Amino acid sequence: MIERMDLPVIELAHPMPGFPDDARFALVRLDDDGVLHGFRSLDSQDLQFVVVPPAPFYPDYALDLDDETATELGIDESSADEVLVLLVVRAGATLADTTVNLRAPLVVNPVTRRASQVILDDADLPLAAPLVA
Repeated sequence: MIERMDLPVIELAHPMPGFPDDARFALVRLDDDGVLHGFRSLDSQDLQFVVVPPAPFYPDYALDLDDETATELGIDESSADEVLVLLVVRAGATLADTTVNLRAPLVVNPVTRRASQVILDDADLPLAAPLVA
């Protein structure tokens, strides 16, 4: 699913909430299908977020990125199609209890290798949407 798995170090434009000391991450494949990935901190040995692309789970998911974030990540009209959007997974006791955060996706520019967790203004997007329906 995610084609650009050869990304070297990814630098966050802003630390993720609750993790102020972690700015450098690597994207690591966790399954054979290329759907599950670890967003692994290079600053803290035990910090990893499980992330997935939205398309397999929410095919209509669309991201409206503000101009300030696009500028911070070096995204322009010519590179907009290359942007990698990832949803942060919260593992539940079962697959049915596992959720993804649709309100605050990770946005990665594979060209500049800069990323940011973007908090979207759309109040209809849940912080904990079921991974599978």
